[in-house]
Amino acid sequence: MAFRWIILFTIIAIIEIYAFQAVKTFTKVRWVQFSYILISLAAVAFVFYGFSKFDRTIGQTQLFMFTIGVLLLVLVPKLLITFVMLLEDVLRLLIGTKNYFTNSSNDTFLPERRRFVSQVALGIAAVPFLSLIYGMTVGKYNYKVLRQTLFFDDLPDAFDGFKITQISDIHSGSFDNPEKISYAIDLINEQEADLLLFTGDIVNTHATEMHPWIDTFKKIKKYEFGKYSVLGNHDYGEYVDWKSEDAKNKNFEDIKDLHRQIDFKLMLNENTKIKKGTDEIAIVGVENWGVKFKKVGDLSKASENLKKEDFKILMSHDPSHWDAEVKEHPKHFHLTLSGHTHGFQFGIEIPGVIKWSPVEYVYKQWAGLYENLGKFIYVNRGFGFHAYPGRVGIMPEITVIELKKGKNVV
Repeated sequence: MAFRWIILFTIIAIIEIYAFQAVKTFTKVRWVQFSYILISLAAVAFVFYGFSKFDRTIGQTQLFMFTIGVLLLVLVPKLLITFVMLLEDVLRLLIGTKNYFTNSSNDTFLPERRRFVSQVALGIAAVPFLSLIYGMTVGKYNYKVLRQTLFFDDLPDAFDGFKITQISDIHSGSFDNPEKISYAIDLINEQEADLLLFTGDIVNTHATEMHPWIDTFKKIKKYEFGKYSVLGNHDYGEYVDWKSEDAKNKNFEDIKDLHRQIDFKLMLNENTKIKKGTDEIAIVGVENWGVKFKKVGDLSKASENLKKEDFKILMSHDPSHWDAEVKEHPKHFHLTLSGHTHGFQFGIEIPGVIKWSPVEYVYKQWAGLYENLGKFIYVNRGFGFHAYPGRVGIMPEITVIELKKGKNVV
């Protein structure tokens, strides 16, 4: 354990030294250099203080999330500075070696640092620094309504034009701005949809996190064909230490009851059929099932009494379920709705140009629409946020999906 701390402090020291070298080369003004040192020391001290206050019986708090935010604000830009300065040192070493063996008359082995390189390093570092601040102040509540139209040959005629609003990953324990959440609820209500589906993670851990927001979420309007929901991995209370198993079980029961309190019908490995005229489609909801997370979803149980030819919409929180079980399931699930990834709350999205996030190296389906042989999965980028208290490039999402009769088009 002591060896790990030595390694950690050594890495921190290297990063801080290189970052200060960039500042020192960029400006010779003493008060600027001194101010930088003070701010850096204060930030590091706060991060250590914040983590020291983490309590595994409580889990994530506003202080913990802010600590994560400060850590990223300090670490990410300085890592980029360190990378650029290290590259310069490699070049300086090569030049120095060449000069040494060619009997150059230079007085010093290593050439001086170049101010231009430090300017470049600081300029590059400013991009994530400002982006992370934006994400914490604006991005986390910058709700986007994303629309998708899907075509199915076997969609029952009466459901041609049927619209679904999907939200996911509320994470109510992270909220800190009632006005912004009310705005998001109004945005949901403005969508002309027939059905609302929520795909899990109503809290971070504790049922009490949702209590201040129950009245707000009860303002979501009634939908002609109902409001349905499933559980996500955070809804099982797996990420904190409990005083007893009974306390954990009570919290789980209270979390399930939250759905009733906000007028959602929670589906626990079950299905229901909604009818329009003489036609019907099936809504299927499974408990959480993830390749790397809790596996309590039972797809076979959830689809009991359903036939392959029934048109089915599946709610499954974790999109890894799709590749692992859903995609090749003999019951043929036409559309799967998931969440879970949050798009990592960080990435770059320019429609038609680029869609990238580090989470794509973990999840094949991580944001938006994916298709395989006429079966679709849509991964919602999430309504709330978790851990890092912000969003950069991947905005909170309200999805509106329209079902159309016709040939599959992606």
